[in-house]
Amino acid sequence: MRAPGARADLSRDTLALSAGLVIDPSTKAIAPNISMSVNNLLEPGNGAFSADGVDDLTALPFLYARWTNPTVRQLEKRLAALEGADDAVATATGVAAIGATFLSFLKKGDHLILSDVCYAGANELARRILPDYGIEVTPVNMARPQDVAAAFRPNTKLVHCESPCNPILRLTDLGAIAALARKHGALMSVDSTLATPVATQPLLLGVDLVIHSLTKFINGHGDALGGVVCGRKELVEKIRSRAGVYLGASMPAMNAWLILRGIDTLFPRIRTISESASKIAAFLQDHPSVVAVTYPGLASHPQHELAKRQMDVFGGIVTFQVKDPGRMAQQLAGRLKIAHYAFSLGHQRSIVVLLETDEMMKSTYQLTGEQLEDYCRFAGDGVFRLSVGLEATDDLIDDLDQAISE
Repeated sequence: MRAPGARADLSRDTLALSAGLVIDPSTKAIAPNISMSVNNLLEPGNGAFSADGVDDLTALPFLYARWTNPTVRQLEKRLAALEGADDAVATATGVAAIGATFLSFLKKGDHLILSDVCYAGANELARRILPDYGIEVTPVNMARPQDVAAAFRPNTKLVHCESPCNPILRLTDLGAIAALARKHGALMSVDSTLATPVATQPLLLGVDLVIHSLTKFINGHGDALGGVVCGRKELVEKIRSRAGVYLGASMPAMNAWLILRGIDTLFPRIRTISESASKIAAFLQDHPSVVAVTYPGLASHPQHELAKRQMDVFGGIVTFQVKDPGRMAQQLAGRLKIAHYAFSLGHQRSIVVLLETDEMMKSTYQLTGEQLEDYCRFAGDGVFRLSVGLEATDDLIDDLDQAISE
């Protein structure tokens, strides 16, 4: 698959700057225009006075910003090119992209297989809301293909996973799970927010739909919300014509412009951040205050071999455990001078926060038995999630060292 207008002879580094780019025909401006207009002029003879019955809204002239917008459309084409997809649909937030996928391909009586550990918004939407509409949900450890295989039912329509998963950085063998989904006639979607297109191209591994919270690494500046779903044209068309029109979670043009600006530097940013994260993970692994470190690039990660096969870089998230996480959280919040103690991730500035296991179980996952044991193998009593930014690596290491030392 390749996005509309994407040249087959260009590397993805170049496509990150050029795919979907429209030069202003009047001013010849190279930076994308911000089209803030909600509506567009209807001209006689263009056949576009109604979108009724039209499956592909992008085939129409621009009519109304909730359906399609020129700036948002440039963003969609660029993201589709980076994922090797036919097309993409942008949404107001990452969770809106997940919700649009669920509500476009699941209905009453259908069954969803869900990664038992994934982004909290996806997990809570699936387990708290979808059952109210008659959709069955089975949470499964996606690192165990045999468990996924056992979870399929005749009414299974979608498998949703995340790799690496937030917050414990467990991986999913995307090719293996995609093969299972195909065997059972189900679609597979993956939230690839932590990987980004720089690390992984899930569609090449057989996945049907790739989802990103654009708020995170792809925008990379912590100043715009957004989400996207990339995939085959017929699947994206269904999401756009259903969720895109009727759920109302359209992306604003200004956010699309900001995210396009972020994508311009996506490849060098993620490579720099990944290199820094690798050094920080190695430093933390040897620190006397640290009990355990999880990072896909470390040989100690239980799925390191899978990471080497599936990821071109290992990403910007490092997690670590300490003996007394509650006390350390207070210590970090008071001592950090360069990194910031805060929620969210994927920004240009480093961010760290404690995610306590008991609290995560109460608020989001409700895992028991073997699933809980596996979570604790990665997280212990609580895991500090460090989102590495663009600060000098040595400065970050020095900051973390003084902050976590006794």
